[in-house]
Amino acid sequence: MNRSVRVRALLALAVIALSLYIAVTVPVRLGLDLRGGTQLVLETRSTPTTDADREATDRTLEVLRGRIDGLGVAEPTLVRSGENRIIVELPGVQDPEKAAEVLGRTAQLTFHPVLGTADQAVDRTDESSRPLPKRPREHVLPDESGTPLRLGAAALTGEDVKEAAARFDQQGGAGWHVTVGFEGDGRAGWARLTGEAACHPAGDPARRVAIVLDDKVISSPQVEPSVACGTGIRDGATQITGSFTPEEARELSLLVNGGALPVPVETVEQRTVGPTLGAQAITASAWAAAIGTALTSLFIIGVYRLMGVLAAVGLVCYGLVSYAALAALGATLTLPGLAGFVLAIGLAVDANVLVFERAREEYAARRRPSTRSALAAGFRNAFSAIADSNITTLIAAALLFFLASGPVRGFGVTLGIGVLGSMFSALVITRVLAEAAVSPLRVRRRPRLTGIATTGAVRDRLTRRAPRLMHRPRRWLAVSTAALVLAGSGIAVRGIDLGVEFTGGRLIEYSTTGPVDPDRVRTALADAGFPRAVVQSSGGTGLTVRTDPLTDAEETEVTGTVRDHARGADKVRDELVGPSLGEELRRGALIALAVALGAQFVYLAARFRWVFGTAAVVALAHDVVILVGVFAWLGRPVDGVFLAALLTVIGYSVNDSVVLFDRVRELARRTPGAPLPDLTDRAIAQTLPRTVNTGMGAAFILTALAVLGGSSLTDFALALLIGLVVGTYSSVLTAAPVAIGLHHRTPYRQPSVRT
Repeated sequence: MNRSVRVRALLALAVIALSLYIAVTVPVRLGLDLRGGTQLVLETRSTPTTDADREATDRTLEVLRGRIDGLGVAEPTLVRSGENRIIVELPGVQDPEKAAEVLGRTAQLTFHPVLGTADQAVDRTDESSRPLPKRPREHVLPDESGTPLRLGAAALTGEDVKEAAARFDQQGGAGWHVTVGFEGDGRAGWARLTGEAACHPAGDPARRVAIVLDDKVISSPQVEPSVACGTGIRDGATQITGSFTPEEARELSLLVNGGALPVPVETVEQRTVGPTLGAQAITASAWAAAIGTALTSLFIIGVYRLMGVLAAVGLVCYGLVSYAALAALGATLTLPGLAGFVLAIGLAVDANVLVFERAREEYAARRRPSTRSALAAGFRNAFSAIADSNITTLIAAALLFFLASGPVRGFGVTLGIGVLGSMFSALVITRVLAEAAVSPLRVRRRPRLTGIATTGAVRDRLTRRAPRLMHRPRRWLAVSTAALVLAGSGIAVRGIDLGVEFTGGRLIEYSTTGPVDPDRVRTALADAGFPRAVVQSSGGTGLTVRTDPLTDAEETEVTGTVRDHARGADKVRDELVGPSLGEELRRGALIALAVALGAQFVYLAARFRWVFGTAAVVALAHDVVILVGVFAWLGRPVDGVFLAALLTVIGYSVNDSVVLFDRVRELARRTPGAPLPDLTDRAIAQTLPRTVNTGMGAAFILTALAVLGGSSLTDFALALLIGLVVGTYSSVLTAAPVAIGLHHRTPYRQPSVRT
């Protein structure tokens, strides 16, 4: 065993051991869509006196953190997003309206002297019958009973309060109330305020002190007769009473302790997922991963025999390494991220397939073949294509991370970790296992057992009858154009059904105990005053309702109507996106798509030649239009999860184009002067086995995800399945003809041989 082999073996063993330790000791942090809870996106708003800048947002975040700590939520998360947004995650909280009310209230607490009632202000006139002017900064607010009170300027604010606590008084009859303690100048201010009020006779409204929260009088108690005029209450404490329920008293004390928000906040996005939906998604994805991996492994073993067994072992190691990386980095595993983790298992086999197919070519081309030398040459020759194809997928993952938000951003993280994990698994772990497996004498005597000494059914057929596809490239361009027209007509006729995430509105998902007639529910909602509600069945025993933005009262009415017409309807998901945020996310999605196409072009042009880069981008645009058009014909929503699938399809399609163009470049070095159509036909024949085998491996995973993944992942898996078929076709029969057409129009007669 030479030194490089020993180094790879030790590295593989160390990474596997470390990954196993991390997987056992460090749990992966689950997103709210998997463990249940509420996510709120709050946006700070400027006022005439305060700008909602970064500093104000940071101060607001700290106030909100205090309020959430008072709510007793386990493991809450608060992070600032951009200049003026705060993302709040509340695991286990299933009442988003209540959470939004507590977090969104300004909570400006003030204490005012009462000057009298409003009718006293109207009747006060002088001898000339002219109304006397109101006192400076005087304003009128109704008290608890609705009587309008004239209040003077605020004498104390919430900043003078030391602490507040909810208490229950059984003996005094006050019931639930809030005790308030003052500190510093607040103690003297409270004594002065109550001392002035005590100078008025009992029963006079001016003997009262008004406690105001956000311009609403929550309590206006009389100062007790025992308090002397000018002396006031000097113990620095008071009680806020008002027939509170336990929840109201605790909420009020929480708001007082947390302090006032520096600037107002508005809820621009709200997502709530029930714990059962997340548990079902985890179970479904686990089954999809297990069944898909088993089918993929059986397929690879059937094709590559011993090498296939080692590739299956490599897949298991890949899963372990990727899971450990997620846990070690503290990444949040979301529902799209979980689907991406499952998908990456199918894509991870691609590197192994590239290596094994190159090893087969090397074995067949040598006069005295050796499985060990052929395998080493396979790893060496496949490295360029593996690196290029995985870098393009990493570009898509990076775009999802930087340009997307929420769960889709988590998908980008998972996809990126999966790509790096698959490369390490294929180039290090599987290589160590493969080199060890072909070394024994009994294996060297039976080379066909390795799977390398056989060319395979696809390659055998291509050898007997080599394709001549690129001698009439316009034929395939005509087929691609027809597919584009058909898909584009779906966009023009049916329109793109943008999801709530991109338009703003509310999406509510219900689980039911039996089948539901969507038309019946749709009619009932129209009769209830929601004619624009879109009702769709999901998964046979589920229902989704999409509407314009709803108030909490309107959402309650919608849910009540659904429960009246759908047996056993239970709300399992609730998403609210404001119109401004929807427009912003829609614009961000278009930017992400444009940047993805531009980034792929720049990379391919740098690695190959601008002709190939342009051809690949044309094929990508072809894939995007067809995928969007098919979803338009099917009436499926185009949302953030669809965007994740679309960018993944772009990465996968570029993978195929990179493998093909990499082989064209290699053949151009070997046979200078050969016509590009001939080189392309030969490259197609040599890379098609890899394309078919990789596509089959990914198809098993995606089919399992589509069938078992549940309603939450069906559209995601469907988009990827469509993209898999279209991307495989376009990389061969769209990108290649376009490259040939552009090559004939350029003065350069041969493709570049730059590396």
